[in-house]
Amino acid sequence: MAVLEVNDLATYYYLGGRELKAVDGVTFNIERKRTLGLAGESGCGKTTTAYSILRILAENGKIARGSVNLGGVELTELTDEEMRQIRWKKASIVFQYAMNAFNPVLRIGRQIVEVIREKDDISEEEALLIVSTLFDEVGLKPERQTDYPHEFSGGMLQRAIIAQALACDPQLIIADEPVTALDVIVQNKILDLLRKLQDKYELAVLFITHDLSVVAENCHDVGIMYAGNLVEVGNVESVFKRSLHPYSYKLIGAFPSVVGPKKRLEFIPGVPPNLMNLPSGCRFHPRCPFAQDICSIEVPEFQEIQPGHFAKCHFAGDLDLGGSS
Repeated sequence: MAVLEVNDLATYYYLGGRELKAVDGVTFNIERKRTLGLAGESGCGKTTTAYSILRILAENGKIARGSVNLGGVELTELTDEEMRQIRWKKASIVFQYAMNAFNPVLRIGRQIVEVIREKDDISEEEALLIVSTLFDEVGLKPERQTDYPHEFSGGMLQRAIIAQALACDPQLIIADEPVTALDVIVQNKILDLLRKLQDKYELAVLFITHDLSVVAENCHDVGIMYAGNLVEVGNVESVFKRSLHPYSYKLIGAFPSVVGPKKRLEFIPGVPPNLMNLPSGCRFHPRCPFAQDICSIEVPEFQEIQPGHFAKCHFAGDLDLGGSS
């Protein structure tokens, strides 16, 4: 059974009386001990999907329809107070910008203690012991919990955020671009740490990133988003080697490979559509080299083309896209 089941999720923002369809019909599952990488161009709806799951949207954002089921609990039906009890205890998040994740005037250990004591009825001494254990787990010296955020490097802060995410023993961790601002050596260490902790605690992980090489190396499954739609989902090997959607094929082909023969990289002409003025039919058709008349008229269905491999394209499985590098 999946830890997280998202079905037909739609989240809209309202700006000056206009509707911006940031996420519009997203469906995926994540099982225990598996990582789903969510990838796509900036503004495609990845982070809004994550914030919708945790219900931490801005005031002008609203879940318009759909289901978000976490461990058998339908999150969209919970009150704000009930949802507050879910965050950190059942589902937690590793935010993108480490420097902004902690209050700069409070010691880091104190902030994690507050999270623990908010969710569990334990003493401060017990909570401090948990923080010490977590710091050791993520490769930080336990005595550093008395330091302030500015005394930590970027990599150390990212480890502290991971410790906070694990503090209440959640089922799901959402990692929103967790290594974007770090150098490649520190990135590798953080990603290796996440893999080890996932195996140890049997976590389900939603990993949001622009970097498809990170997805290929660290995720079991991948979802490709475009203009608020999830256009393809499947296991990493299947999607990378036999993409079913033209956007996935082009996106994956735009990343250079360090193995195999050199070849010209793919590129995607044009820019993503304005989410307040979306094209009719398939949202990718103005940029798609394979588009036909039906693509500008009818919205394609999100369908299972091969076992466990879904795509939102009228011609999924019929196009000769070739293999992706």
